[in-house]
Amino acid sequence: MKPISANTLLKGLGEAARDFDVTAVVTDSRAVCPGSVFVCIRGERADGHDFAVSAAENGAGAVLVQHPVEGLAPEKTVFVSDPLDAMIAMGRNYRDRFSRCTVLGVTGSVGKTTTKEFCAAVFSAFGNTIKTQGNQNNELGVPNTLFSIGDDTDYAVVEMGMQGLGEIQKLTLAARPAGAIISCIGRAHLEQLGTRENILKAKMEICDGMPAGAPLVLNGDDDYLPSARVPGRLHPVYFSLSDHNADVTASGVFVSASGTRFRLRDKEFGSYDVTIPAMGEHNVRNALSAYALATRLGLDPAAAARALSQYRTTGHRQNITHHAGVTVIEDCYNANPDSMKAALRTLEAYPTQGRRIAVLGDMFELGAINDAAHTQLGEDAAQSSVAFLITVGEAARLTHRRAVALGVPAVHCADKKDAAALLISYCEPDDVVLVKASHGMAFETILDDLYAALDVRKDGSV
Repeated sequence: MKPISANTLLKGLGEAARDFDVTAVVTDSRAVCPGSVFVCIRGERADGHDFAVSAAENGAGAVLVQHPVEGLAPEKTVFVSDPLDAMIAMGRNYRDRFSRCTVLGVTGSVGKTTTKEFCAAVFSAFGNTIKTQGNQNNELGVPNTLFSIGDDTDYAVVEMGMQGLGEIQKLTLAARPAGAIISCIGRAHLEQLGTRENILKAKMEICDGMPAGAPLVLNGDDDYLPSARVPGRLHPVYFSLSDHNADVTASGVFVSASGTRFRLRDKEFGSYDVTIPAMGEHNVRNALSAYALATRLGLDPAAAARALSQYRTTGHRQNITHHAGVTVIEDCYNANPDSMKAALRTLEAYPTQGRRIAVLGDMFELGAINDAAHTQLGEDAAQSSVAFLITVGEAARLTHRRAVALGVPAVHCADKKDAAALLISYCEPDDVVLVKASHGMAFETILDDLYAALDVRKDGSV
């Protein structure tokens, strides 16, 4: 964060003048330093108000609180009605200082983090680029991304998520993206929003912060986005694998163990051969969207197409690793019906002489469709050449039951330890294993146990 006047950063949040330079905005009292602003957040485990006084004593120049805190100096107290809204307001005030930085917005039900990484790869070929770290795409994460903009920042790729209507609108009005991507309208967050129509409405809020003429890149293969009402002041750009009349398409998609090759076809700028170090048609779409955004913002098409090869996965998200001859598709960062189906397609397409094994767990936040979605997952597994299915979780029992009914060899495990032990005993060299569930299932522990056992096996210790 570049130092900024407290009066400028806190504009609209407090009446009293505060004459110091802010060097950081923090919500963790352990990160407080001289010149910082400490924002008191009530969390599930702790209330930031309990640390307000110590934050001030440790150098915080201002402390944002929702109610009076005994012992907190009045000159350091800033009362706010909602600390998350205050974070967004500070992010907007800070972002306003950097007019030369081009901000890119990314949202969607599935694939937004991967799309963000493709965008970062492309825009990095044209200038200094920052991006949302991990999937920090909420009222805290977006301001923190904006706070990392500096004088030398050319591009900022900002991922925007939501839990309900109105949230993306706040984020986009703070970030003011010059262009944006909506990856798809899926079934994540149905528990909060009820219908996909409401999810579409929430995602389309990203338009509210965009200037006239800005490109809005949309998935032409989605069943909602092609008919979405795009504001007339914006320029819609469609990418697709099935509609060859879309603005940006792909043909000749070929999957290998090292990635995916395809021919990118752009109605405006021609065709380019592209190789991405990722698998699955969904990743081809993610790549097309990043290319489309870059080129419609005036960047060189050939260079943008080449830069797609620089994409790198993050965390346990669609990451392919190899241990003792076993290929593992790590995709346990998040899950919903759409991403599960895409992951199973990736497993099916992966070239191997061995067997295809899936370890699947519960999907969260599905609301009324929870049972139907987990049952459908069993059908998806049956249609994806899965030789052996391991399920974990209460809802995943429905997946197991449906898969078995359709003839898939499958075992439902009581817990992750049992699942890991079964997987270790079953998998052999040349097998391909998909491990996927919602992040709250913590399936990375299955990966830890599997890798430890495979490494021992590789060393010949057993």
